[in-house]
Amino acid sequence: MAEVEWGRIVVAGVGEFKDVIVYPGGGRAWDWRETGMRHRPGVRPVDVVELLERGADVIVLSRGMDLVLQVDQTVLDFLAGKGIEVQVAETREAVRIYNELSEHRAVGALFHSTC
Repeated sequence: MAEVEWGRIVVAGVGEFKDVIVYPGGGRAWDWRETGMRHRPGVRPVDVVELLERGADVIVLSRGMDLVLQVDQTVLDFLAGKGIEVQVAETREAVRIYNELSEHRAVGALFHSTC
């Protein structure tokens, strides 16, 4: 279960973060500097590899509260090529989707809690 408000995401059993990577069985702070992430072009294949390595069979990508964070088409193509379902949504909606899917699926997610 996850909950969100501007600048804060709480993931049960994992902790409280500004931005977070959540994978089946855990999660950690999402430090954009690790992969050179920026709002544009946004989430790229390199940003989701860890989710796949940790067993996600569906991925939820949040675009921020104001939809500023982009999701590059290359990541959608990359995941489609691997047969991975992906959901892209505004952060509050992404949390709702994550919570629903995680009841029955191995879900990975990238949550951005601002802009």
